[in-house]
Amino acid sequence: MSKNKLNSLSDLGGFVYSTNQNEDFSAYIPEEIVEKLAPNQQLLEAHFSNKGRGGKTVTVVKGFKGGDDELEALGKLLKNKCGVGGSVKDGEIIIQGNTRDKVIQILQNEGFKVKRVGG
Repeated sequence: MSKNKLNSLSDLGGFVYSTNQNEDFSAYIPEEIVEKLAPNQQLLEAHFSNKGRGGKTVTVVKGFKGGDDELEALGKLLKNKCGVGGSVKDGEIIIQGNTRDKVIQILQNEGFKVKRVGG
């Protein structure tokens, strides 16, 4: 009889146990249960970056709080309005090119608070 190797907490089926009485279990709550914040209650950061991308410039939007579906929809909106490509990875929206000012304007029109970070 072989034992199944557990690679992550998700292999336990969502069960989390801790003897630490001060443990913060909010990190283990599934995203479906997390409250969705209105756009005017969120502070997003618009970054300009070209590191680790072969010298290509991108605009990175960080700080979105909400589900993956809402993040994907916001990424699609930004890509369409800017007329460029991009992707959504690790909770960040990556838009091709240095379109930070345009992205900030679009997000503000959607009701988000946006902070320009760097350069």
